[in-house]
Amino acid sequence: MYGQYTFSDLKSNLKKDFSGFKKVKLALLSDSASQFLNIAIKGFGYNRQLHFEIYEADYNQVDLQVSDPFSELYTFNPDFIFINFSTEKLLTAFYETESSLQGVFSDLVLQTIQKYMDVIFSRTRSKLIINTYPEINDSVFGNYSSKNEASFIYQLRKINLLLMEKSQENKDLLICDLAVLQAELGYSFISDKKMYAMADMVYSVDAVPYVAKIITDIILSYQGTFNKCLILDLDNTIWGGIIGDDGMEGIQLGHLGLGKVYTELQLWAKQLKQRGILLAICSKNTEEIAKEPFIKHPDMVLRMDDIAMFVANWETKVENIRYIQSILNIGFDSMVFVDDNPFEREMVKSAIPELTVPDLPEDPANYLAYLRSLNLFETASFTEEDSERTKQYQEETLRNILQRSFDNGNDFLANLGMTAIVKTFDEFCIPRVAQLTQRSNQFNLRTIRYTEEDIRFLCKDPDFLTISLSLEDRIGHHGLIAVIILKKQDEYSLFIDTWIMSCRVLKRGMENFTMNMIIDLAKENNFEKIIGEYLPTNKNGIVTNHYKDLGFELMDNKWFLDVASYQEKNTFITNSNKAWTAIRY
Repeated sequence: MYGQYTFSDLKSNLKKDFSGFKKVKLALLSDSASQFLNIAIKGFGYNRQLHFEIYEADYNQVDLQVSDPFSELYTFNPDFIFINFSTEKLLTAFYETESSLQGVFSDLVLQTIQKYMDVIFSRTRSKLIINTYPEINDSVFGNYSSKNEASFIYQLRKINLLLMEKSQENKDLLICDLAVLQAELGYSFISDKKMYAMADMVYSVDAVPYVAKIITDIILSYQGTFNKCLILDLDNTIWGGIIGDDGMEGIQLGHLGLGKVYTELQLWAKQLKQRGILLAICSKNTEEIAKEPFIKHPDMVLRMDDIAMFVANWETKVENIRYIQSILNIGFDSMVFVDDNPFEREMVKSAIPELTVPDLPEDPANYLAYLRSLNLFETASFTEEDSERTKQYQEETLRNILQRSFDNGNDFLANLGMTAIVKTFDEFCIPRVAQLTQRSNQFNLRTIRYTEEDIRFLCKDPDFLTISLSLEDRIGHHGLIAVIILKKQDEYSLFIDTWIMSCRVLKRGMENFTMNMIIDLAKENNFEKIIGEYLPTNKNGIVTNHYKDLGFELMDNKWFLDVASYQEKNTFITNSNKAWTAIRY
C-alpha cells in the first residue's frame, strides 16, 4: 500500500526466504538508471508472495536490446517486459527535434514505441508494460502551451493519450500510469533532481516503492490475484452517525457539510459495483433498521439492488465476514473490509489475516482519498458480463435459501431446472474466456493464462478444440461459467490444456456434465483417449482429486481416460444444443 513501505524496507526483504513463492520473470529496460527500481520490485514481490527473477539491461540500452534478436532480453525469455521511459529524456529529445517537427513529436515517439511492440511481440509471448510520462512544465509557453500543439506539454499529454489508445488496440500492452502517480503525490516527490544530475536516476528514493507497487499490481492482476469484493460497515463509514440512535433522519448524507464525504464514498463504491466488484454489508445493527436508509433515504446512492450480500445483526464482524465468504465462495484474499472502528479492524485482521483491511484515517474527509490511493481493485480486463456480477450473486443467495428447503441435494438440483448452453469459442465469448483464464485460481487444473489474442490464435489452430459452457436455471443466468481447451496430442489422443470452472456452480453437477461434453467432442472427432494434467498451486487444492473422481487413471503424473469405456455420468443439467459438436470454429 502507498506509504506503507520504504525503500529500506524493500531492500531488507531481499535477505528473506522467497522459496515457495510464485516465480515471475521480468525484464527491466530503462533510458535512465534503474538499479534502485530493480531492488524495490524484488523487495515488493516478497510482500505479495512473488519471487521476481529480473533481467536488468544496461543503462539506456532499450533500442539495442529490443532490436538485436540475440540480445540478453530474448535469451532471458521474460514473462513481462517493463520499458521505463523518463520525462527528462523525453524533454531533451523534444528540444533536439527540429522546430518544424515539434508539432508532430508525439507521432514520432509513438512510431518508435510501435516498432518496439512489433519486434517484441513477434519474438516473445511476453506482456509489455510501458509507463505514461509524468508532466514537466518547461514554461516555454506558459499557459499558452495548451493552445500550441508545438509546445512540449501539449505533445507530452498527447503521447500519454496515444499510449492509452494503443493499449486498447493490443491487450498485451499494459500501462504503468505514472502520470496518475504524479497527480497524487506531486512531481517534486517522485523526482530527485540531485540524483538525476549525479546518477541519472529519475525517481526519488521515496518514490521508488510506489513505482514498484504499480508494476507488482499490474503483474498480479495478470496472474489472477486481485480483489473481487468490497465489504462495508455502515455507521460512520458510509454515512455519518449511528442509524440505531440517530434515526434515518439524523444520519449525515447528501451534498452539504460532512454528508458530502459519505455520499462521495458511496458514489465510488457504486462505480466499483458497476465495474464488477461485489459489494457486501457487514454491520452490527438490527437488520430492519440498517436496511431502512437503502430503501427510503432520498440521499442514499447505494440501494439494496447494489448489494450482493447484506448482513446486519449482533454477531461479531469476524463471524459475519466468514459467513459472507461462505456464500460468495471467493477467497478471503480477494476481499476488502472497510470499517471506521479501529477495534473492529484489528479483530478482523487478527482472525482473518488474508483479508485486506485498510486503516482508515481518523478524519472521514480523508477516507475516500486514502482508499483511492491504495489501488485496491487493479484489474487485467473488463467485460460486459462483469456489470451483471452483483445480480448473479444475489441470485446465488436465493439458491442457497431455496436449497435449505429441501431434504437432500438431488431434489434441490432437480428442482432448479438447469440448462447449459454449449458452444465452441466465438468472438462474443472470447473476452470472457480470456478473463476466466486470467482470473480463475481455484477450479483451474493447470492455471495457464491466456490473453484474447492468444485465444483467437488457438481458435484458428486446427490442433485445438474448444468448449464454452453457460448455465441458467429458473432463478437466473450464471453466464459463461466453464472453459475447456483441448489440444490434439496425436492422432488418437486429446490433451486437456485448460479446464476452468466458476466456483459459483460447484456441487451442481457441472463437472460431470462438462466431462460428458468432452467425451461427445472426442467421439465426434474419432479420438480414443483423453489425457489430463493437474498442476498444483496454493489455491487450486479443490481439484486435487478431480480426474480421479471422473474415472481417469494416473500414469507418469498424467491422467488417462479411455473414450470407448466411458460411462456417461448422470446430471440434472439439460443441454440446450445437443448438436453443438458438429460446429467447428
